[in-house]
Amino acid sequence: MAWNEPGGGNKDPWSGKGGNQGPPDLDEVVRKLQDRLGGLFGGKKPGGGEPGGGGGGLRGVPGGGFNGKAIGIAAAILFVVWLASGIYIVEPAERGVILRFGAYVDMTEPGPHWHIPYPIEEVVMVNVDEISSFTHKALMLTKDENIVDVELTVQSRIQDAADYLFQDQSPEKTLRDATETVVRTTIGGSNLDFILTEGRSAVAANIKDRGQALMNQYKTGLEVTSVNMQPAKPPEQVKEAFDDAIKAREDKERLENKAEAYANEILPQARGEAARVEADAKAYRDRVIAGAEGETSRFLLVLREYEKAPEVTRERLYLETMEQVLGDNNKVLLDVKEGNSLMYLPLDQIIKKGAGGASTQSGAGTVAPRMTQEPSSRPEREVVRERRTRR
Repeated sequence: MAWNEPGGGNKDPWSGKGGNQGPPDLDEVVRKLQDRLGGLFGGKKPGGGEPGGGGGGLRGVPGGGFNGKAIGIAAAILFVVWLASGIYIVEPAERGVILRFGAYVDMTEPGPHWHIPYPIEEVVMVNVDEISSFTHKALMLTKDENIVDVELTVQSRIQDAADYLFQDQSPEKTLRDATETVVRTTIGGSNLDFILTEGRSAVAANIKDRGQALMNQYKTGLEVTSVNMQPAKPPEQVKEAFDDAIKAREDKERLENKAEAYANEILPQARGEAARVEADAKAYRDRVIAGAEGETSRFLLVLREYEKAPEVTRERLYLETMEQVLGDNNKVLLDVKEGNSLMYLPLDQIIKKGAGGASTQSGAGTVAPRMTQEPSSRPEREVVRERRTRR
């Protein structure tokens, strides 16, 4: 029968007493609670008895159960342990993101730090030095409407840990999508020859700059560290034709470089040779003009003397001419007394001796020793005149 039904005796369901005794005593309720806690921690069992002992102890009496002082000490110890759990260390390659009730509060640098322990605050460690990479490969349409096979590797790392955790739901996927967009835009604005030859590094740098701009715009917290583009290749169906075109272009560049090197080598030599020939021609011109002017002056002087004494002038000119003609030749003069007999002379040895140190007069050759002791009775001028007559 329920306690509140008729005939239930108006008993209190908590104390078992009649309903006319009033509300329960507060001290009694506290004492019962202490007894139950004491039973849990090895103290007095519910119902009042000590383990293995007699009657119920009183509140606050030693051995009487779990008192308030023990509760305070335990609570203090637990509080200290809870506060100590907020100490954490951030590694050099990491950043600590502090969350308070799940919301971003602050970001800590490497080193020891403290935060309000869980469940109020928590720290999420983010590695900002780890490099992640992925490869993008696709067929792209160039500006001149050619198809090229492009393959590149994109490397990135976390630049801002807070943006990486809270601003974008999937930063890596955003980076992939942005890379594909940037590659299509860059390749679509370049010609095939530029992409296949010298434009590979420029295309990679352009993709890196544009990709980083999109990452900053979307606040993904990622930094594009490098973009390595593999040599672009044409489709397999036309690869042989493209290889021939590239080889022809390389041969053209090689021949142009060779011709330019030859021109750079031969032009200075030709200019130097032309300058030398021009200088020699000017010197020859000046020398001929000076010689002609000198001959003209000499002829005028001789003409003036000839007009004064023709015979003497002719004789002097003849002697000077003979001196000039005979002075450049090796000669052997035989001074024989009026005879036509030929004498054998070692002309080669006489000429060698004369060239080796025999002193002779200017215009005179090596003079052979006289074959007779008698001097010639004809004057030298008559001999010369006879020679002129014989000529």
